[in-house]
Amino acid sequence: MSEPVFLKRTIVKQTLWSEHLQEERKLRIYLPPGYNEVLSYPVIYCQDGEEFFNFGRIATLAGQLILEQDVEPFIIVGVEVNVAVRTAEYAPFGSRFKQYLACFAEEIIPYIEHNYPVRRTPGERIVAGDSLGGSVSLHLALAYPGLFSRVLSLSGAYYPETRELIAQEEDLSWLQINMVVGLQERDYKTDTGVYDFVEMNRETKAMLESKGATVSYREKDGQHLWGFWQKELPESLLYFFSS
Repeated sequence: MSEPVFLKRTIVKQTLWSEHLQEERKLRIYLPPGYNEVLSYPVIYCQDGEEFFNFGRIATLAGQLILEQDVEPFIIVGVEVNVAVRTAEYAPFGSRFKQYLACFAEEIIPYIEHNYPVRRTPGERIVAGDSLGGSVSLHLALAYPGLFSRVLSLSGAYYPETRELIAQEEDLSWLQINMVVGLQERDYKTDTGVYDFVEMNRETKAMLESKGATVSYREKDGQHLWGFWQKELPESLLYFFSS
């Protein structure tokens, strides 16, 4: 027998031109089982798009949640990044940071909304990332609250510059963030220095809550690796997508 149509999934690869970055940007789009263009779907946008699909196995995990746990079908958009300029785009002190935020909000989102039946309210969009990808996801929400109010953060790299920007916010009661960090991330070396990610995330959680944000926070045994984040992704996705 052939595979039932509702078990099938589709991953589409697209490329768009960014005026803000003056280069092409590749996207991976997951269309869920039973995808139908006449319906509308919640959507999750992922930084490090290639890694979310290859190492995070997010398409497989999404299919399991939809088919086995009766989660409402959702679309995934993975935004790929050139590792050589990742810090320049994702870090608030990066030379391409503002251009990347503008590309994401003003070019990628309209492109997806023109071509796919995704819902267009902040409550139906989630922006997700690991490490600096978690940080830039939060920055997108802070810069464009009319687009994003829900953030999924895997071991977010909340450097001092990020916390300084959070401190300037007066009211974050509109923001909902799911944060997870590994307890073995206390002495992690990055390209900008060595950081204690546990303390970094604890301080950021406290700051966000002091501004009124809704924070779901957990610490688990784990390292700053996709092996840890992949195991934690289902719980984070369920936080946003379970009814």
